[in-house]
Amino acid sequence: MPIVVERRGATVALVDVDDSGAPRDDRASTLTTEAELPRLIAEREAEHPRWVWTDTARWYPPLLAAGVRVERCHDLRLVDRLLAGIQGRAPRTDWGAPAAARQRHGDTLFDLDSDLDTNPHGDLTSDPAGHADSGAPRSDSGQDAPLAPPAAATYRAQLAAIAAHATARDLTLLAAAESAGALAAAEMTHVGLPWSESDHDALLTAVLGPRPPVGGRPARLDELAAEVTQRLGVGPVALDSPTDLIRALRRAGLEVATTQQRELQRLAHPAIAPLLQYKSLARLWTANGWAWLDEWVHDGRFRPVFLPAGASSGRWASDGGGALQLPRQVRPAVRADEGWMLVVADAAQLEPRILAALSGDEAMARAGAGVDLYAGMVERGVVDTREHAKLGMLGAMYGGTTGESARVLPRLARSFPAAIAFVEAAARAGERGGSVTTHLGRTSPPPSAQWLDRQSLAAAEGASEGMRRAARTDARSWGRFTRNFVVQGTAAEWALAWLAGVRRRLWAAEDGLLERQAHLAFFLHDELVVHAPADRVADVESALREAAAEAGRIVFGATPVTFPVTVAAVQRYSDAK
Repeated sequence: MPIVVERRGATVALVDVDDSGAPRDDRASTLTTEAELPRLIAEREAEHPRWVWTDTARWYPPLLAAGVRVERCHDLRLVDRLLAGIQGRAPRTDWGAPAAARQRHGDTLFDLDSDLDTNPHGDLTSDPAGHADSGAPRSDSGQDAPLAPPAAATYRAQLAAIAAHATARDLTLLAAAESAGALAAAEMTHVGLPWSESDHDALLTAVLGPRPPVGGRPARLDELAAEVTQRLGVGPVALDSPTDLIRALRRAGLEVATTQQRELQRLAHPAIAPLLQYKSLARLWTANGWAWLDEWVHDGRFRPVFLPAGASSGRWASDGGGALQLPRQVRPAVRADEGWMLVVADAAQLEPRILAALSGDEAMARAGAGVDLYAGMVERGVVDTREHAKLGMLGAMYGGTTGESARVLPRLARSFPAAIAFVEAAARAGERGGSVTTHLGRTSPPPSAQWLDRQSLAAAEGASEGMRRAARTDARSWGRFTRNFVVQGTAAEWALAWLAGVRRRLWAAEDGLLERQAHLAFFLHDELVVHAPADRVADVESALREAAAEAGRIVFGATPVTFPVTVAAVQRYSDAK
């Protein structure tokens, strides 16, 4: 049973709607205050509704702070982003803006709250979208009856758009998974990832030296900078400036094009080892040093702000704190509470398995029947080593055209023709400026207007060879994006289904405050961390594995591809691998 939650002036309304999004009674709703909302939602939660609201990140955190959890929701903002991609329009961006700051748009369906501040009962007499026939009920006199509140109308419009889609079942599933992910994201921010501030300080001190004063830098960085400068022997070197560093390296007789680690590691010179160490420690200090610790860790918890579907492919991003880029150097500071454990699960070779399922490549599915797909490729004689298997698959999915991955790719194409043909077709679509979709229907964004202009100019009569060459480079680059979009985006869908399945199993097992029971604490694309009481570890391990198998069935239906996960129960995150 859906229940719409929306602001009406100084009050909040709970409006019952049916499964099509139509109001059960277009005049009936429960009005409450912001302060009373958690109590009312907790009472209605016993009915197992699906809460419909503009943005989970706006509505759910205050409920969690009041000790109220909800099982299901429909996030209008996230679903709008999905539909916008399919419909080729820009998504709305004003979901949380004050009504006075919004503008009316007669050609858009989604003006949720703009009329409600001046009409607190929601008895509107015209379609908020400006459409002649909104599907609203009519009175006996033929006059339009009062319309449903705008959020309910938006929900109804979204359901109708999904139902009209060619793969409505898949899109319905994706909308539900996106919304479940938003709930999990808010819950993980609320409970936080257990973090030892003293351990973090100790590991920084061990590798960088004592904490420097404000405006200074660690002693160890100064020592390494001096050592690099002395060994290069070309005068002062600004190690933090890539341009200056390249010039200094060249003056020392080292031909380099970049300062990337892979390129520097190929150089034989006594300055390279301290330089690489300097770069590693400098990244640690700036990204996760004492300033980061002061800002992001409080009361023994790191509380990142996750952004579900923050990337166009549907992968998550984070709003500060670098949650999705926690380096291994700081993971020893992630430590379970006394009497608790961190249960860490990692999906094995997720993206190659996703490609096997997407393409229906049975030979690749057989190679991945075990936990290690790359080892399975070696056993079947596809490649010589596990490293070659990994490099080849990365080249296939990301468009590698040079180096070892390019040399391995022809062997993969012979052994797994369906898989390689699938990503090649996605790449060709991108090179033509077309869009591709994930398995459940997320659509890739179109190339920019500038990209299209350059392609058009290069195809015109009289275009120079330089223009044509630049256009071909642009086309290949966009083809690499669409090649990976279908795989990475579908992997994000599987991960959402996994995340939702684990959350549901943990939910079913316990009642009470979230932080007092086994709960999701961290999510990193294909990895989940559950913080659990020590006596619940076995149950959590089962939930993680069962949900992974279920995610494969939910997303792909009957498929020979397996999605194994490795699970480790540890005290410290760093001990999981």
